[in-house]
Amino acid sequence: IDYGYDVQFTDSDPSIAYIDEGKGDQTLLLVHGLASNAGFWRYNIDQLSQDYRVIVVDLPGYGKSDKGDYPYGMNFYAKEIVDLIDELSLENVVYVGHSMGGQVGITLALNYPDVIDQLILAAPAGIEKFDRGEGEWLSNALTMEGTVKATEPQVRANLSINFYRWSSDWEWMVEERVRMAKDKPEMREFAYTVMQSIEAMIDEPTADFLTDLTIPTTIIYGKYDGLIPNRYLNPGFPSSVFEKGDRLIPNSTLIEIDEAGHMIMIEKPEEFNRAVLQTLR
Repeated sequence: IDYGYDVQFTDSDPSIAYIDEGKGDQTLLLVHGLASNAGFWRYNIDQLSQDYRVIVVDLPGYGKSDKGDYPYGMNFYAKEIVDLIDELSLENVVYVGHSMGGQVGITLALNYPDVIDQLILAAPAGIEKFDRGEGEWLSNALTMEGTVKATEPQVRANLSINFYRWSSDWEWMVEERVRMAKDKPEMREFAYTVMQSIEAMIDEPTADFLTDLTIPTTIIYGKYDGLIPNRYLNPGFPSSVFEKGDRLIPNSTLIEIDEAGHMIMIEKPEEFNRAVLQTLR
């Protein structure tokens, strides 16, 4: 899978694949969401790296990073990000996390508040709250076999839910998944990582700790997000979830992008980039 940028690797275990573009006094650390990879930021890297150093990571278990019997979870990923920052000697770090990457970022900011200067949450998980029964239903609704055996039309249909309006410009996401399915061991590794990540998002919640965040935070979301809130468990409007997060987080700014779904940085890259740059400036 070609992300369109040179990929480097850390010396750690697990080894983390990352893209390193641009220079600047601040470093933007871009972290993808569930079932994604660093390539999902391809429409943002060029513009953001004009004035900033941009590091885009594949979380362990995803993309080109190491896969294996690791304790995939929010705390695990947060610690891996801390180790990455240390290994690359990054300073003045602004964490930009999408969806699950947002919940990882919240966990990071709670556990290691001195490591990053600012938090930018793009359609973040971790604000919507699930009780135990809802969490069990959610984790049981998706299975490894269902992920592994998904047909091309099913993959396309699942991906299209992430968008306000699906476009053939994003067929590369379908092609990636279909190509991965041809390598059965790799596909099972991917499915395992996704299942573990979903369970961890439920078992390591952050919704009750938003008031403890101490760093400046910006929430950017699509007005027509089709994934948050969960349409079955918490039917309602995305604005209700993210406005609640904005109220609970002490030093927070909220930005809504119109005609956009969950994948805001892909569907509305110019507006998303503008919102990030506006926050930084």
